[in-house]
Amino acid sequence: MQKKRTYIFASFLLLSGILGYNYYQKIFGKAIIRETVLFVYSSDTLLDIKNKISEFSSKNDAFLMVAAKKGFSKPRIGRYLLKEDMSNNDLINLLRSGNQAPIKLSFNNQDTLEKLAGRVAQQLETDSISLLNSFTDSTFLSKNNLTEASVLQIFIPNSYEFYWNTSPKKFRDKMLREYNLFWNSSRLKKAVALNLSKSEIITLASIVQKETAKIIERPIVAGLYLNRLKKGWPLQADPTIIYCIRKNKGQDFVVKRVLTADLEIKSPYNTYKNKGLPPSLISMPDISAIDGVLNAQKHSYFYMCANIDKLGYHTFARSLKQHNRNAAKYHKWLNKQRINR
Repeated sequence: MQKKRTYIFASFLLLSGILGYNYYQKIFGKAIIRETVLFVYSSDTLLDIKNKISEFSSKNDAFLMVAAKKGFSKPRIGRYLLKEDMSNNDLINLLRSGNQAPIKLSFNNQDTLEKLAGRVAQQLETDSISLLNSFTDSTFLSKNNLTEASVLQIFIPNSYEFYWNTSPKKFRDKMLREYNLFWNSSRLKKAVALNLSKSEIITLASIVQKETAKIIERPIVAGLYLNRLKKGWPLQADPTIIYCIRKNKGQDFVVKRVLTADLEIKSPYNTYKNKGLPPSLISMPDISAIDGVLNAQKHSYFYMCANIDKLGYHTFARSLKQHNRNAAKYHKWLNKQRINR
């Protein structure tokens, strides 16, 4: 009889040990089988989280039980890095803390605020409409001496660190801070030497950006436009005409050739009709274009034309006579290629 009791007691201890071990493992045992990123949206419930981690967790069935034991009911919105071998306890503590893993948000030179908002919305939780509304908020614009046409200038193409659930307002405000940091003492000193404001530098850089994709050419093109400004000549920049055309016909309208009739477009952005710089930038310039203006090459060129012998580059001229020869060669090539628009 005593042996039987001993056996029952031992069996009970063993069973209790097994159950206790299994219970412990559900809470503290390794659950996440590989490192991954978990996105938690504002609408997500614990059940949604359980379903999301099902493919990376070996103890997914215990997730809700552990959450209930810890009195956890609502995960905090964010982007979380789940490390390999995390337990359900670790996971719930992470979601409760809101300790997110930041992202590297990047954008290149975007033509419009709409395109920028769309690009950013692909990387943050927010939507493009909310972003666009924050960019064009009248109070923000007025406070910072900006307009809907000029606010694009505060966005310098680069990579930035953000939390995934950053609000549109916080995104915009950080971009303004980054813009102000970009204008360090060295760049400001160069702008003063050119007798141009930050806005004017970026406006000219946006034209240079559209004029040539070759970074090595940008200081040369910038120097040419500065020569024209100093002489009081109109810039006669084709990118500004293309900007006018696309503004009238839609941003996706492709313009491969500027026609003589286009030069008569009535617009303050028509640099054939109006002297000086246009009212604001025509696209978002990248850092190489801005620095290309700030470090413009000093030369005596006043004219340029696409180089058909070295596509993507330009031929530069000091005299109208020389330029006309280059232009005639270029137009002949356009006709041969049947590029009419």
